[in-house]
Amino acid sequence: MTHALPSPDAPLKIGTRGSPLALAQAHETRARLMAAHDLPEEAFEVIVIKTTGDRVQDRALREIGGKGLFTKEIEEALLSGGIDIAVHSMKDMPVEQPDGLALTTYLPREDVRDAFISPEFNGLADLPNGAVVGTSSLRRHAQLKQVRPDLEVVEFRGNVQTRLRKLSEGVATCTFLAMAGINRLKMNEVPATPIDVNDMLPAVAQGAIGIEQRQDDSAVSELLQPIHDAPTGQRLAAERAFLAELDGSCETPIAGLAELGGANIRLRGEIIRPDGSESISGEISGPIVDGASLGRTLAKQLREQAPADFFDWQT
Repeated sequence: MTHALPSPDAPLKIGTRGSPLALAQAHETRARLMAAHDLPEEAFEVIVIKTTGDRVQDRALREIGGKGLFTKEIEEALLSGGIDIAVHSMKDMPVEQPDGLALTTYLPREDVRDAFISPEFNGLADLPNGAVVGTSSLRRHAQLKQVRPDLEVVEFRGNVQTRLRKLSEGVATCTFLAMAGINRLKMNEVPATPIDVNDMLPAVAQGAIGIEQRQDDSAVSELLQPIHDAPTGQRLAAERAFLAELDGSCETPIAGLAELGGANIRLRGEIIRPDGSESISGEISGPIVDGASLGRTLAKQLREQAPADFFDWQT
């Protein structure tokens, strides 16, 4: 069944958060759809939706509800028909979607690595004793404390530009961003040093853009199909199954990365005590088609090794 394509008179409505990075991701989605279907830019309308996570900047995510804060209002607009698709950073996405919605499409994954950002220093090892590090990520906080317990970690919320401004104001000596965001924003002037994934395993789904749609919207499914990147989908199936089995939220420091090699997939995972005092890691490999079950298996293996209080916050 072939559906009518969007047009300037009946544009496809693309929902997104309003940060420069979120807009860059929505514009990349639009550009790929334009190229795939030979459509003009006017056949698409980018609609900015402010989320709770964007509005509340003065508290840690875990205090106000976790990951869903960046998706709830956008998903409500999708369910009500206010938008036709939603473009998300997959790192921000809860592992379960609301009834009636589905993540069906992934764009080719960007650089998965974290970046060390400092105008003065080139890496973690160069930081002086007791240096102040800004991050809002529990994973990065725990990983930092693991290798440098002397560092003082302060809450650093906000989009890429806000965090860079805080750094320039001296709120912290350094911070961390995803290389993917720096690349997508073409911010070559940022003093960024990529960190090898062997030194800092990234967040699950870091560097990936996902497109969410109404489950029963076959016209949109057909439209999106040509821009779906299957290898990214295969990697995220394993990583997100790993996260789901661990009940991953913004309250749990979890890292995970899947990589493809031929017909096989290799998944590495790590769970860390919030204070960085202990970490448990492992890896698993198998056929790509078994990615999700491999993710669940690795999660169970790590959880079995963890004491009951492993994720408890040290107050």
